[in-house]
Amino acid sequence: MSKRYIFVAVSLLVLAAIALGACTPAATEAPAVATAAPTEAMPEPTAEPMPDIGSPEHPIKVLFVPSVDAQVIVAGGEIMAEALNQATGLTFEVSVPTSYAATIEEMCASPTDTMGFIPGLGYALASQLCGVDVSFKAVRFGFDVYWAQILVARDSDIASLDDLAGLKWGYPDPGSTSGYMVPLVMLQEAGIEPGEQLQTGGHNQSVQALYNGEVDFSTSFYSPPTLVDTGGVAWEEGQDPDIPADLVDSCGLNADGNLVCGNYRVRDARANIREAAPDVVQETRILMISPPIPNDTLSFGPEFPADLRTQIEDALVAFAETETWGASIGSQDFYNWTGLSVATDEEYDFIRAMVAAVGITIESLGQ
Repeated sequence: MSKRYIFVAVSLLVLAAIALGACTPAATEAPAVATAAPTEAMPEPTAEPMPDIGSPEHPIKVLFVPSVDAQVIVAGGEIMAEALNQATGLTFEVSVPTSYAATIEEMCASPTDTMGFIPGLGYALASQLCGVDVSFKAVRFGFDVYWAQILVARDSDIASLDDLAGLKWGYPDPGSTSGYMVPLVMLQEAGIEPGEQLQTGGHNQSVQALYNGEVDFSTSFYSPPTLVDTGGVAWEEGQDPDIPADLVDSCGLNADGNLVCGNYRVRDARANIREAAPDVVQETRILMISPPIPNDTLSFGPEFPADLRTQIEDALVAFAETETWGASIGSQDFYNWTGLSVATDEEYDFIRAMVAAVGITIESLGQ
C-alpha cells in the first residue's frame, strides 16, 4: 500500500471523528439553584416593662398579722390605705395572711413592694431571715412598750406560775410575741411545763377560750387601764396590773360601748370581747404580766424603694394626727395604736436573744 493511500485513510478517520463529535450535544451546566437574598436578623420581642410600684397595676401590699378579727383589720386597713393614697397618690392593697409566719414569708417573697404591721418577734425573725427593716413602733397611751399577760379564771385557786404546771394553755399563735413567745420564756425560766396547749388563732379568741372554760389559763397582750374622765393612764409599772378589786363588780359597758369599771377603762385584751362577754373582768383576772416588750412595728420589705418609703412614712405621721386614725389602726378593736414613734433595729435585740435562747425559727412558727 502506498504512503499516499495510508495518509488519505488516516485523514478520513480523523475527519469522521470530528464529524461525530460535532453531532454529540454539548454538555450543559447544572442550573443555578435560586437562593434567598440575605436578610437582617429579626429583633427579639421587647419585654413588657413592669408597672411602677404603687401604681394601680402594681399596688403596694399592706400586710397585717391576724392578731384580732380579720374583718376588723381589713375594714380599718382600707381606711388607712385610702388616707395614704390621698396623701401620696400611691395605690395600696390590704391583706391579712393566715398566720404570723405567712406574713413574714410574704414580706420576704415580695421584697420590693411590701410593708407589714408585725410584732416584735415577727420583726426579729424577718430581719434575720431576709433583711426586713423596721420603720416605726406603736405607741399606746404614751408607752412605746407593752406587756404579755397571763389570765386565769377569777374564782380559780391559781396564785403563781408554779400553779400552772400541767394545766391547759390557750395562746393566740406561735408567732405572737406577747401571746406566746414571752409567756413561753417566762414559763421555761420558772421551770414550768404546761399541759395541753390550744392555739386559738388570736388574742380575742384566747380570752374567749378562758372565759368559756376551754382552757385553764390563757396569754394575750396587756395595755394598762386608763381613766375615763381624763384619758390618762391609771397604772404605773410595778403596781397591780388588774382593775382594783373593789371595782370589779361594777365592770360593764358604758353608754359609749366601752368596758369600764368605775373610773377605769379596761384596755387589755379582755376589752376586745366586751360585747360578747361584758362580764369578762368579773370572770377572769390577771395572774401576772411580763417585763416590758418593744412595741409592734411597721416594717418594710428589704428592697422597698427608699423614695416611696419616705413618702409613706411622712403620710403615716400626718395620718396619726387625724381623727380618722381612731377608726383605723388606732381603734381599740384593731391594734389600738394611739400614735407611733421612730424605731431602731437595735431595740429588738432583746427579742432576738429570746429567740436564740428558745430556738424559735420561722419554720417552727405554727408547729
